[in-house]
Amino acid sequence: MLKHPNRRVLLVGGRVIDVASGIDRVTDILVENGRVLAIGSEARAATFDVKENVTGCLILPAFVDLCASLREGEKQHGSIASETKAAIYGGFAHVVLLPNPRLVIDNPAIVAQIQEKAASAGLAKVYPVGALTKGLEGKQPANMHALHKSGCIAVSNVREGMASDETLLRCLEYAASLELTVFFYPEEPSLANGCAHDGFTASRLGLPSIPAVAETVALAKQLLLVEETGVRAHFGQLSCKSSVELIRIAKAKGLAVTADVAMHQLHLTDAAIDGFNSLAHVRPPLRSETDRLALCAAVQSGVIDAICSHHQPLNAAAKLAPFAATEAGISAVETVLPLGLKLVREGLLTEDVLWRALTVNPARIAGIKAGALATGGGVVVIDTESSWSVAPEHLVSAGHNTPFLGMMVQGKVLGVWL
Repeated sequence: MLKHPNRRVLLVGGRVIDVASGIDRVTDILVENGRVLAIGSEARAATFDVKENVTGCLILPAFVDLCASLREGEKQHGSIASETKAAIYGGFAHVVLLPNPRLVIDNPAIVAQIQEKAASAGLAKVYPVGALTKGLEGKQPANMHALHKSGCIAVSNVREGMASDETLLRCLEYAASLELTVFFYPEEPSLANGCAHDGFTASRLGLPSIPAVAETVALAKQLLLVEETGVRAHFGQLSCKSSVELIRIAKAKGLAVTADVAMHQLHLTDAAIDGFNSLAHVRPPLRSETDRLALCAAVQSGVIDAICSHHQPLNAAAKLAPFAATEAGISAVETVLPLGLKLVREGLLTEDVLWRALTVNPARIAGIKAGALATGGGVVVIDTESSWSVAPEHLVSAGHNTPFLGMMVQGKVLGVWL
């Protein structure tokens, strides 16, 4: 899937799309190690090692994922090697890795270890996000300066709580002084003791709930602190209509904020958990149809900047328990492309918005050289007409935990040149 490293490749007859530069035309393109050397007649006149006919396919900058769990250190669920391979098969050559209680990225040694393992795998590039607080405990700021110097693109306390609002304020001031982006995943702990959306389905199944207000209460407070400190902030995995409105207002005020949504939130609602379907157990939980459509509209309008996979591979045992006791998460990085194309066919997103949300926008948010053909961040070739079944034998990830199992989807990555 990772094509022809260290060789000059002429891709012939594909539709080249680069929303960053406005290119959208059928032409030829010369690529070497992820760098576009020439387009059109210049490409055809140049020397090359390999020629590939990609007539009828799309050629785009390789995708950028703002949130994927690679399960390093959790061999039962996956590893950097297995999940960066899955990312490549999904068209993602750049993956942002968040800290978590099992992999607390709060010192440069851990950052170096992640970088070494990603380099050894030689597949998708991995960009660590450092911990906002020591041990993700929410009590003391982490050494953000050292984390930034060691290669962390941002800092975050993910969904781990803070000891106090004052602690959060001081952490944001520290991050702002370093011009570091802070990634927020808004959730008020005191309102988030459940496992499903506070709606009819959870009530009928007798499941403890996480209401949408758990997200919006936290988001509102975080936005106020962002405004106070001037820190650059990104809000990830939004799940409800009210959050969209808060982000819209913040952007209208001129705050330096961006937002993303997981692809599954644009497709599924809480109805997917009916029958205690643990494959649809995610956090934040799947919400109402009103929320789903509001999230789609927000991506289309640009209020939400990017679409992420929120890839969380798990082994089969993690989903074999009563619903509330199962681990939350979907193995998602390989289905983002076909699910995105489905939204385009349904008229919920335009094609250019989809590509922008998967390339140039997440690259800009992460502050990395990717997402545009001119950056040298890789090229992906896509067959939008190819159909395939989401089945364990067709998935590369170590985790097959997806509610889309058995679904026929359309759109397949043919190769990534990186």
